[in-house]
Amino acid sequence: MMRGSEDRPLAASSYVDDLLGEVPLLAKIADVDTRILFQLDSSDMQPEHWLELARTIHAELPRYDGVVVVHGTDTMAYTASALAFLLPDLDRPVVFTGSQHPLARIRTDARQNLIDAFQLATMAIPEVGVAFASKLIRGCRATKLDAWGLDAFDSPNFAPLAVLGLGIDVARGLLPPRTRQAFDERLEPRVLALRLFPGLEPQLLLDALASGVRGLVLKAFGSGNVPTIGRSLVPVIERATSLDVPVVVVSQCVRAHVDLQRYSGGAAALAAGAIGAGDMTTEAALTKLMVALGRVGEHERVAAIRALFASAPLGEMSCD
Repeated sequence: MMRGSEDRPLAASSYVDDLLGEVPLLAKIADVDTRILFQLDSSDMQPEHWLELARTIHAELPRYDGVVVVHGTDTMAYTASALAFLLPDLDRPVVFTGSQHPLARIRTDARQNLIDAFQLATMAIPEVGVAFASKLIRGCRATKLDAWGLDAFDSPNFAPLAVLGLGIDVARGLLPPRTRQAFDERLEPRVLALRLFPGLEPQLLLDALASGVRGLVLKAFGSGNVPTIGRSLVPVIERATSLDVPVVVVSQCVRAHVDLQRYSGGAAALAAGAIGAGDMTTEAALTKLMVALGRVGEHERVAAIRALFASAPLGEMSCD
C-alpha cells in the first residue's frame, strides 16, 4: 500500500501526504491521524508485532470512532484473527485493508479498498474486520485464497459482515458492543500448525513435542480424519494429551466442518484427546490457541482449551 522508492525511507508525514494525495476522498470521510508501527513485508510479521499493534489500538481507540490498519496481504488474515482474540472488548470497528497492487499504480485496488475501509471504520460495527474487494469479512473468519486476483480474501463458511455497492449493506448478527477491559497481552507462540499428507512420519511430530511445542493445530483430511493404520497419528495425539499439549483439528478443505465422530479416523483422534475446531479457519484456530494457551495456566491445559473451543464468543466458529 505504501508509495515510495527503494532509496526513500518512509516517514509518517510523507506517508500521510502520499495517502491523502493519492486518495483525497479519505479526508472527506474522516479526520485522519496516522501512525506507522512497522515497516515490514507482512511475511515478517510475528506474534510480538500482533501484541504491539493490539496494545497500541487498545490504548488509542477511545479517542477515535474507529481504526484502519493498512497491512500486507500475505499474513493479514493471521493478524486480523489474532487481534480479534487480543481485543475481545471492542465497542467500535478495527478494519484491516491492503491491496494486490501498490497505491501509486494506475490499476491499483488500493484506492477503493482504502475508501471502503475508512467508511466502514466510521460505522457502528464493533468488530475486527478485513475490508477487501467491496466487502467486510469478520477478522477471525478471513483467509487469503488468491495471490493474483483482486478478490483475494474470503470467508468460506460465513457471510460477509457488510457488502459495499451503491450503498453499504450491513448484515444482521454483528457482535454487540462490549465493555472495555484491561489489555491482556498473554500469548503462547510455541504452537505448531501442520497440514497432514500421505507419508507424514509421526516421529517428526513426536520430536516436535519433545522440543517443547505447547500446542498443535492439525490440518486433517475432510471432516477431521487422520491416518490410523500406516504411520498412524493417533499415538502422536495420545502422547500430546499425556503431556497436556492440546491438539486442535481443522480441515484442509476450504469449505468444511470438522466432525470427529463422523468417520473412524476422526473418532480415533477424538478418543486420543483431539479437539475439533468446527468450521474455523487455520488462521483463527492457530491464533485462538496461542492466545488461549497464554491465559490458561500450566495445568490441565487440554481440558481448558477443549472448553474454550466448545464456544465461539467472537463468532470465530459456527455453533449448533
